[in-house]
Amino acid sequence: MTIRVLIIDDSPTMRAILMSRLSDEPDISVIGTASNALEGRELIKQFNPDVVTLDVEMPGMNGLDFLEKIMTLRPTPVIVVSGSTQDGSDVTARALALGAVDCYAKSDRSGTLPLDDNGRLANLIRQAAQVRFNNRWPAPPVVCNRISAPVRNDSSLIAIGSSTGGVEALQVLLTCFPEDCPPTVIVQHVNPRFAPAIAKTLDLICPAKVQLAESDMPLKRGNIYLAPGGDRHLTVGGSGVHYARLRPGDPVSGHIPSVDALFHSVAEKLRAKAVGILLTGMGSDGAKGLLAMSRAGALTIAQDEASCTVFGMPRAAISLGAANVVAPITRIAQHALRKAA
Repeated sequence: MTIRVLIIDDSPTMRAILMSRLSDEPDISVIGTASNALEGRELIKQFNPDVVTLDVEMPGMNGLDFLEKIMTLRPTPVIVVSGSTQDGSDVTARALALGAVDCYAKSDRSGTLPLDDNGRLANLIRQAAQVRFNNRWPAPPVVCNRISAPVRNDSSLIAIGSSTGGVEALQVLLTCFPEDCPPTVIVQHVNPRFAPAIAKTLDLICPAKVQLAESDMPLKRGNIYLAPGGDRHLTVGGSGVHYARLRPGDPVSGHIPSVDALFHSVAEKLRAKAVGILLTGMGSDGAKGLLAMSRAGALTIAQDEASCTVFGMPRAAISLGAANVVAPITRIAQHALRKAA
């Protein structure tokens, strides 16, 4: 089956480069290009593309406003395309929180714009084409379910894994965490270029402090630590007083950083004194690690299918019997915080 793609970008040069990067892919067809949101809206109505690539820094109606309209009126898998500037990264992080499936940097690490990106854009499009939106759009306002039952005091850390659709899910979940939440560590599959902006975006809306994890940083209450991405795994070290470990290594379950690597370290170091949460995402990263946490006595939670953008990672964990609880994203904080204190 051919994946039909619409490219929306105000730069003729960038549109040509994106088309060139997809031209040799037999399973991908660029069905049209648009230079602004108005043209893009008409082409979406006309062609109903499988995937849209969207420049978020456009004149007229900006990409964020247009993305919100797409997700409200005609939910479609969108890959946001961003420059390498800090402003571009901030906008991209907000776009992911609005429901964009993934992000794609226009330039490589050197800042140049080669015609060939080694298939990176094509792979993102193939993943995005597998996304199936459900009737949760438009997304309902977040209503945090406050805990009325006594809170147990036998947990000291929460570990979270997420991938496709994860920034939006994290926004819902972490908004319901209290200011003095247990130390929380997160592996979100994302281009490392955008990780600082995602941490900043989440920090603006969460009662607790959200920051990028640093190597050997002590894990403290009231703090949420996001893996910076790149070529290092985020794991938990220490005993009694725990700290973040950022170490290079081979891919685990196909990823660096890996949710499985994080969850296995938490199972080893904290055993029953932890909560593991696996959110929306493609593939199976985190399933085996969540099973290890469950077997070690931790509370383990998987996001339910109805509230996932992609049910792959939670489905894999549930099929292994790794999840003690399966819940919609709006209820996960309540389950986790009943145990974690």
